[in-house]
Amino acid sequence: MEKHLNVPANTEELAELKSGDYVYLTGTIYTARDAAHKRMYETLLDGKELPVDVKGQFIYYLGPTPAREGQVIGSAGPTTSSRMDKYTPTMLDQGLKGMIGKGKRSSEVIESIKQNGAVYFAAVGGAGALLSKCIKEAEVIAYDDLGTEAIRKLRVENFPVIVVIDSQGNNLYETAVENFKKLK
Repeated sequence: MEKHLNVPANTEELAELKSGDYVYLTGTIYTARDAAHKRMYETLLDGKELPVDVKGQFIYYLGPTPAREGQVIGSAGPTTSSRMDKYTPTMLDQGLKGMIGKGKRSSEVIESIKQNGAVYFAAVGGAGALLSKCIKEAEVIAYDDLGTEAIRKLRVENFPVIVVIDSQGNNLYETAVENFKKLK
């Protein structure tokens, strides 16, 4: 099913999304990859505040290429999400509600998604140049020293994603395989 969602979104809106839904996001999302996640995790371990309040927010696992002249951002394809799995339950416990990336997630992350009423979305890998056209504004807001892995605040319009793991833990990567086997 195709849906449109303004982000950040509340728990009730996210609960309506089902694994396999095509969703177009409009609003504010943040970027963070491996190095930023590690630094945020260590910040929390040190008892300090994160540079961005993640409560209710979405993080896109993205390290964009440099923007060409006249562009807001360079190619904006997703990073493999499992690289953030070590940090994800902690981020979800901080109130993070949505993650955008590609690939499978660990059982610990899936359980934390369910416990926190969050959703994991996939963006199409290899389509970074097309995805960048949905990004209307991009601003580095933290960890500038990390270069492409700095945390950015993005304003997106009709950013296309697919619900992979919904807030009940239904996992498209598992159900799609089962559905395909039934077709044989």
